[in-house]
Amino acid sequence: MQHFSGLDAVPAEFGPAVVTIGNFDGVHRGHIAVLAQLVAEARSRNARAVVVTFDPHPRRVHRPDVELELITGAEDRAALIAASGVDALVTIHYTLDFAQQSPDEFVRSVIVERLGACAVVIGHDVRFGRGNAGDFDTMTELGAQHGFEVIGIDDAGHDRRWSSTWIREALAGGDVDTAAEILGRPHRMRGEVVHGAARGRELGFPTANLSADATGVIPADGVYAGWLLDHGGTRWPAAISVGSNPTFDGVSRQVESHVIDRPEESVEDFDLYGQDVLVEFIARLRPMVAYHGVEALIEQMNDDVDRARAVLAQDTANT
Repeated sequence: MQHFSGLDAVPAEFGPAVVTIGNFDGVHRGHIAVLAQLVAEARSRNARAVVVTFDPHPRRVHRPDVELELITGAEDRAALIAASGVDALVTIHYTLDFAQQSPDEFVRSVIVERLGACAVVIGHDVRFGRGNAGDFDTMTELGAQHGFEVIGIDDAGHDRRWSSTWIREALAGGDVDTAAEILGRPHRMRGEVVHGAARGRELGFPTANLSADATGVIPADGVYAGWLLDHGGTRWPAAISVGSNPTFDGVSRQVESHVIDRPEESVEDFDLYGQDVLVEFIARLRPMVAYHGVEALIEQMNDDVDRARAVLAQDTANT
């Protein structure tokens, strides 16, 4: 997949192309359906399958006062889009000036003149142009004017439309099962492993702590069973703690993964500091609670590891 940072990076006479437009945060099952239709249409027309997306997320530009956690970082979003088989990804730097284009100006400058679209694949709830004035009917009318077909995608067969909002709601409640159902895969975070307070190591449960700038929505506080994927691609079973650890004072919110059942020969050499890793959430084991004394905490952590081991053995059996 070619990845163009901005419209100016797209070569002249790039088309013909079949184009879709969206934020694609999470690249969930609804997005995957759109991308599959995009690729199929492009192949049938001997054209390029092209995704147009935006960075930063438009909501962060229009509502900078409202925090918006992205489900996937830019790197993972691009990789997931590439896996769908599209030919090109165009990431447009989104600004308030860019947002002032009328629907017609947007279509002409992006879809027609730069990408040479012969077809556009979009959902019926699409909005675009200044003040979100453009909708599906607008795109259809502009397609007739500029010579491209508009193909609508419906979310059929679900009680609720797959959406990034639904995923965020699920993760806010610690419901990683529902998030995985919408995503079509477990929810992940990506970040560098950094040094922490070493309390886990002192208690016999060393952890890999994600940096504060890790990408991906942090699920609700609690303990989870999951996987840690290291820089070399090895997938380690883990008990994952999310929260500020209320048993100890003055601890900021963290995502810490305790890798379980490492081979004995790797224990001394197992150093993840400075590595970029993925943390994958499979199941929530319990909420985060405070314990009266270190002994009670250690007993609970041993139980967490046992439960995580059982959950991940079943997860392995199901894959």
